[in-house]
Amino acid sequence: MDKIYLNKMEFYGYHGLFPEENKLGQRFLVDLALELDLKKAGQTDNMDESIDYGRIYQVTKEIVEGEASKLIENVAEKISASLLSEFDKLMACTIKVIKPDPPIPGHYNSVAIEIYRERSQ
Repeated sequence: MDKIYLNKMEFYGYHGLFPEENKLGQRFLVDLALELDLKKAGQTDNMDESIDYGRIYQVTKEIVEGEASKLIENVAEKISASLLSEFDKLMACTIKVIKPDPPIPGHYNSVAIEIYRERSQ
């Protein structure tokens, strides 16, 4: 399956278990790998045969910057469900949500989760 990648999209949201996360908010990074057949798009140079990257970004932004979730796992599920619902050509997606500054003591770059979801047949 062919893939479209949107990498390191950055948003500001209020997700987390701790009250200060819900009040102050923090940065979130999102990586997407979208699986679909891109052969016709490549052959015809016709946007209707692909997926609008700008719309993908908007859907993701609305979720990450929207209603707060306790878990980034829930954020990823909402993104995958919305993308699979809105884009008929999309067959599967991998969603990675990265929390670069979680309120966890220690030295690390970030925490992240990644999910893979397919369209139901």
